[in-house]
Amino acid sequence: MAGRQRLLLEKAEQLVLVCGRREPYLRRDGAAGLAVLRAASLVVGLDGCIKAVGRADVIRNQFSEATFERIIDCSGKCVLPGLVDAHTHPVWAGDRVHEFAMKLAGASYMEIHQAGGGIHFTVEHTRKATEDELFTTLQHRLGRMLRAGSTLVECKSGYGLNLETELKMLRVIERAQKSMDIGISSTYCGAHAVPKGKTATEATDDIINNHLPKLKELKLSGEIHVNNIDVFCEKGVFDLESTRRILQAGKDIGLQINFHGDELHPMKSAELGAELGARAISHLEEVSDEGIVAMARAKCAAVLLPTTAYMLRLKQPQARKMLEEGVIVALGSDFNPNAYCFSMPMVMHLACVNMKMSMNEALAAATINAAYALGKSDTHGSLEVGKQGDLLIINSSRWEHLIYQFGGHEALINYVIVKGKVIYENGGCETMSSY
Repeated sequence: MAGRQRLLLEKAEQLVLVCGRREPYLRRDGAAGLAVLRAASLVVGLDGCIKAVGRADVIRNQFSEATFERIIDCSGKCVLPGLVDAHTHPVWAGDRVHEFAMKLAGASYMEIHQAGGGIHFTVEHTRKATEDELFTTLQHRLGRMLRAGSTLVECKSGYGLNLETELKMLRVIERAQKSMDIGISSTYCGAHAVPKGKTATEATDDIINNHLPKLKELKLSGEIHVNNIDVFCEKGVFDLESTRRILQAGKDIGLQINFHGDELHPMKSAELGAELGARAISHLEEVSDEGIVAMARAKCAAVLLPTTAYMLRLKQPQARKMLEEGVIVALGSDFNPNAYCFSMPMVMHLACVNMKMSMNEALAAATINAAYALGKSDTHGSLEVGKQGDLLIINSSRWEHLIYQFGGHEALINYVIVKGKVIYENGGCETMSSY
């Protein structure tokens, strides 16, 4: 095959394709068994897309060594798709470490929220922060996510609650999209909480009549690119009818519906999302059996957040029941001041231990299914010809070490690659194959 190529990954012990037949998602048996090649190689072209995947000897016969800008010997190592984090809140100022102590002493999430803490504390600090300050902290956080293996991340606004600050947050996300290598799916989350001084109805009207028309204008002008709309559908926050109105208005201006539902109380959010054609719903600790069936039927992804259930001591989402009913199960870190975790390998570990997912199911949920939840599984989430060359190389002869070694990803991840370019190289990690 003629022509220059950007990268050859050669002789991987395991090449974890995840999908082998262009599946847009994996569920039931598909999620339980992943496509894996042994003694395999992979080629990424100058356009950043995968050009060939297969047995090492076959790939070597197709391409000459001089063809490649870079060759990485992956002997004894595993190659996996870059991880996809389907739910994060990475733009904010002012940490909430003091609230962690309150939670450990027994205070609930809503008790802290109603006392003026939680989201409102972060809103106050985020409103005061400059755009440059927010961008600097976002760069740092996304860099840590990238080094933990995430190559595509959903990023929400939602700590402004007024139009001025929500747009400031979205501009910060836009800057990161344009200047950083990590892939970003941008989400408007102006309905993250009811602003102080407003009722939920007044906040809903403000979003529909002021926020979304301005967002549509900025989208059309190309100033801001937003992909998704989110609402915190919860008792004491936005009820089902307010949520319906905001999500439908967002859908009407071309945004994918991807929202918080059934987290602290059963709200019938899953049923609403299925009815509205939502791409994904997050949390779902309190989802009903009917909601699970509705999501499976509608092919609406469930973005489960093991860190949140762990840190807030909530009951675990019913991952096994969802998988058995045919729901498309994805994972996210829910990185935010309330759940401070950058690491999708740790999220996968928690999903396996606390939600009883298998390692295969967890990896599918953190790659192809998370990409599906963001509407990007045609380009991301698996190692197939034509898809974007976003990859991890880990120093182990078995890919499962990425999940098995809780907190061990810093020593395991050797390379993080985006569009065939090495973005992060960890020269100090040890090979695990002989352990």
